[in-house]
Amino acid sequence: MVNRLLGVISALPEELAHLSDRSGETREIGGLAFWRGEIAGREAVFVESGAGKVNAGVATSLLLDRFDCRALLMCGVAGGLDPALGVGDVVVSLSNTQHDYGVHREAGFHTIQPGSRPSLGQDWTPGYKATETLVGRVRRSLDGMTLEPLPEAVGVGRRKPSVHLGAILTGDAFVNSEPLRQRLYAEFKAQAVEMEGGAVAQIAHRWGGDIPFVNVRCLSDLAGSESHLDFRAFLPVASRYASQVAHRLAPVI
Repeated sequence: MVNRLLGVISALPEELAHLSDRSGETREIGGLAFWRGEIAGREAVFVESGAGKVNAGVATSLLLDRFDCRALLMCGVAGGLDPALGVGDVVVSLSNTQHDYGVHREAGFHTIQPGSRPSLGQDWTPGYKATETLVGRVRRSLDGMTLEPLPEAVGVGRRKPSVHLGAILTGDAFVNSEPLRQRLYAEFKAQAVEMEGGAVAQIAHRWGGDIPFVNVRCLSDLAGSESHLDFRAFLPVASRYASQVAHRLAPVI
């Protein structure tokens, strides 16, 4: 068990439903409610950030500054990019990248690291990678973990979801386009896309002090033309699967 105070972030109430019962002391800052509790026996501060990078960045900054959290866990759902994955599969971040921050050129959009200044010779390679030490702890914790088959009511058969370590993309727009899904996968070889994790990673990196961050995302849809239909149907189920993995990882972050 790691001793750092853990900050736990989800964008939506459904994503937090299986993480905390909200029975602890609550404090409101900037329109966000923070409450103390436990996850897998570890003391934590929880917050429902709301969707999008700005909301996630505000929530993260407050967790680090006002509550002195020194480890971060994000848990929720995401759209799938990797055609090898399916609904219910869970992706745990090896890296978090903001795919919509960059430069528009005649040849197309070029993604760069948020805040970087290439004109000054700064490295603009996009993405925030987890340290080898953190990845090792995550791998060991997930070793042997299995998830129960999806309920038949989900409508995708009794497939048994699996847990994967991979790359997660973040952007401030819900991906509801098969051409965009294909482009993002071809460019980044990422497994999932969502709207918050890259901002949390950016804040943690800027804060310094070796603040570990793990992003846990269950695929509620395949980020294609039917995402707007699948998301609503699978959100409660996908949130429950993500929370099972989050409980497994919380003690080692």
